[in-house]
Amino acid sequence: MNVTEIGETTQYLTFKLENEVFALEIAKVREVLDFTAITKVPRTPEFMRGVINLRGSVVPVIDMRLKFGMTKTENTVNTCIIIVEIHLDGETTVLGALADEVQEVIELGAGQIEPAPKIGTRLRTEFIRGMGKRDDRFVIILDIDRLFSVDELSLVQDAGAVTSSPGGQVDERSLA
Repeated sequence: MNVTEIGETTQYLTFKLENEVFALEIAKVREVLDFTAITKVPRTPEFMRGVINLRGSVVPVIDMRLKFGMTKTENTVNTCIIIVEIHLDGETTVLGALADEVQEVIELGAGQIEPAPKIGTRLRTEFIRGMGKRDDRFVIILDIDRLFSVDELSLVQDAGAVTSSPGGQVDERSLA
């Protein structure tokens, strides 16, 4: 989706990674959770921190800082997990996005959003919907559906398919 497809005014959830502010369209966000214990899943990419139990469902958690080439997210009082829905190739995947802190829900009109920067052909920026202008600062608006490749999303879906036993322990047979 490009800037011209963004309607009159859209709501976004803003969050911080290091010193940068990012935003997700609020329609993609299910909920925001305080940081909770994450179970590491073997043989997954570094940016995939593991899985959490969300009301009986296994939800993969992605460290957004690692995904963007930053340092690993540290657990602080503000660290949170943003539960989002991703749509790719007709499939819907629920995952958690680990962030340093959630800030607020903002509204941005089309006039407040610039197109994603073109930074040559070697850098991938197709996951940036645009650059929102707010209080003389930019907010990087992400297209969460384009953040992961099909292969990466398959790994995430596979990790999310790990089943839990009634006691909350991960079923080791599903990791083989």
